[in-house]
Order: sequence, then structure tokens, then C-alpha cells
Amino acid sequence: MPTNSTSLPVIVAGGGIGGLAAALALTRQGLAVQVLEQSAQLGEIGAGIQLGPNAFSAFDALGVGEQARSRAVYTDEMVMHDALDETLVGRIPTGDAFRRRFGNPYAVIHRADVHQALLEGARASDRIEVLTSTTVDRVQQDDTGVTVVDTQGRSHRGLAVIGADGVKSAVRRQHVGDDARVSGHVVYRAVVDREDFPTDLQWNAASIWVGPDCHLVHYPLRGGEQYNVVVTFHSRRAETWSVTDGSREEVQGYFEGICPRARQLIDLPRSWKRWATADREPIAQWTHGRSTLLGDAAHPTLQYLAQGACMALEDAVTLGEALKVKDGDFHQAFDLYQRSRVARTARIVLSAREMGRIFHAKGVERLVRNELWKDRSPERFYDAMEWLYGWTRETCLRH
Repeated sequence: MPTNSTSLPVIVAGGGIGGLAAALALTRQGLAVQVLEQSAQLGEIGAGIQLGPNAFSAFDALGVGEQARSRAVYTDEMVMHDALDETLVGRIPTGDAFRRRFGNPYAVIHRADVHQALLEGARASDRIEVLTSTTVDRVQQDDTGVTVVDTQGRSHRGLAVIGADGVKSAVRRQHVGDDARVSGHVVYRAVVDREDFPTDLQWNAASIWVGPDCHLVHYPLRGGEQYNVVVTFHSRRAETWSVTDGSREEVQGYFEGICPRARQLIDLPRSWKRWATADREPIAQWTHGRSTLLGDAAHPTLQYLAQGACMALEDAVTLGEALKVKDGDFHQAFDLYQRSRVARTARIVLSAREMGRIFHAKGVERLVRNELWKDRSPERFYDAMEWLYGWTRETCLRH
């Protein structure tokens, strides 16, 4: 690769949702990008995710709005029931009034379909090179750029590096070196075909059943041909941050007392993936010279606000806008990007923890939770969501 700085790419560590979004944002500022992905081929594991209006604002800013929209399922509402007695706790319509308020829809989608939309955008660009089977080991910096060394000892020269290498980021480990905060909450995820899914739960909604130290989620995917099923519980054993194959027997043992209608969900999947979840304490400094972090590498969060992928997309757009405002000066742009994102993403991390407590309330706290949203109007829900869903490219920078 040439060493002249004008011909060097920006290196993006990680080819997941955040990494590809970053690559697209960088190319829209006229930069070449080299993506280093540890897997042998590009792709996403997991199941369904939820997309707020802020995600669609980001897709549009990255030039892949149509690709994402064509794969999404647009829900009629978000709905919460008490998993013990089926009480309706809250209902938030996500139809026309919601779209008028936030300028974009609420949707559910398979994680792989989000990745595919971004990948199509990347493949349409002649400025993005992807190297698979390449795991970042360390980053070296000098006055004119960075050298990223992979675990096979190969060097990759670039103008700067974006660490979008996930929850166990090598770039973060080098610059920050902090420990994960293991939650003790275990998440089981599966996808079930429609013909195997209970007809009395085939709602066009992002649905959650909240119970003591547990909750269950379901919503349609891929035009309603499949349903995403997620169950979460507080583990009785010490956990480490990991993804493994799940055990049907383990799931069955954690949902005593759940009403029969919700309990159907844990009887459905033939196989599960098990996530022992964790986040990290929010940090104020994730930029170091010509190196910065993005997505889960910068601010890993628990799943209770359904905003992990959305935050990575916002990060990418904000990074691109910062480079635009600062005329491609990486030091100044990275600083502006960080200042624009730290408080918002920290609020996501901390709010997600609190939402997990609300979901899993028991005893008197459960009764308080059920009263919180009783008879609340859609407009009051929308007001409460403004900080989250009102994000746009035009307002993303904090100078």
C-alpha cells in the first residue's frame, strides 16, 4: 500500500453494523476506507432488533434509507403486559401520529437485514476495501497517521483508525483498559416461523411481558413470516460476558408463575442462543489522537432501550458530520464527535439499566410500575420519548 498520506485510507476495525455505517459516513466525506473484519466472511449473528425513528434518520444520512426500509416490518404499536396476570401496562401507538411527531416510523427487523442494507451500500462504493479474517491487535500512531497491527503480525497503514470492533474491542482495551460490568441478566434469543407461532400472539407490535426478575419479548420479522422471541431472566449463578448455545431446560426453570399466554413463548424455539449480558461504565474520553471508538466499543449498553444498533448508526453519522465541519482535521473532528456523543450515549447506558429494573420489578415495585403508565395518552408517551427519537443529522453536533 502506498505510504503517501493523501492516498491512505481511514482504517475501520470491525465490519459489523457500526463498522459498515462508519465506512459509509467516511466515504461521504471523500475518504477511502479499509475495513478490518475478524470473521472469515461479512455477516451478522443474532435475531431481531428494534429501530426507532432515529435509526431511520441515520440510514437516510448514510444513503441506505431505502434498503433498510424495504426490509423492515412497521409495527402498529409498542405494548407492555404484566406477565403474571396479563394486565395491560402501557400501549404506545406507532402509526401516523407517531410518524408525524418524529418524522420517521418505528420498525422491527432482523439484525442480518440491517447489516445487509449497509453492506449493499458499501459494495456500491469504490472507496471501501474489506479485509476479512483480520483481527486487530494494536494501534501505533505518529504525526502523519496510524499503523494497525493485526494478530498475524501484518501492518495496515492509515490516516486514522475507528474502533468499531464491538463489546470486547481491542482498540478500547489498548486505550482505556476498563473492565466490563456483568449484569447477571441472561438473554435467550430465537426466531420462530409463523406457522409455529401462537395465533393469539401474532400481533403487529413490539410486545413485552414484564415479570419478577424476567421479561419476554416478541415481534414479527420479514413480512410476518417469522417472529423474534427474546426471554430475559436474572441468573442464579455467577456469569461471565459470553454468547453460547442455550439450554431449553435452563429457560424452563426461570419462569415459574408466568401466565400461560406468555409462557407459550418459552416452549416454542427448537434452539436458543444464550447471551450473558454486560455493559461498561460510561467514559468521557474515547478519542486518543488519531484513534476513536464507535458503537459498542465506545458505549456498550444493556438491551432494555433497544438502542444498541441505533446508537452505532448515530455515531457514524455524527462522525461524518464532524469531519465535514472540521474540514477533515482528524484531531479536531474526533474531539467534536466525542463531545457530541458522550452525554447522549451515557444517558442511554444509564437509562437502560434503570429500565431493566422497571421491567423486572416485583412486589410493591411491580404495582408502582403498573401504575406509572396506566391511562397515559399517546402524546404524553411521545413527549417522554422526544429526547430519544428526535435525533437527526441536522442536530447531531454539539459545538
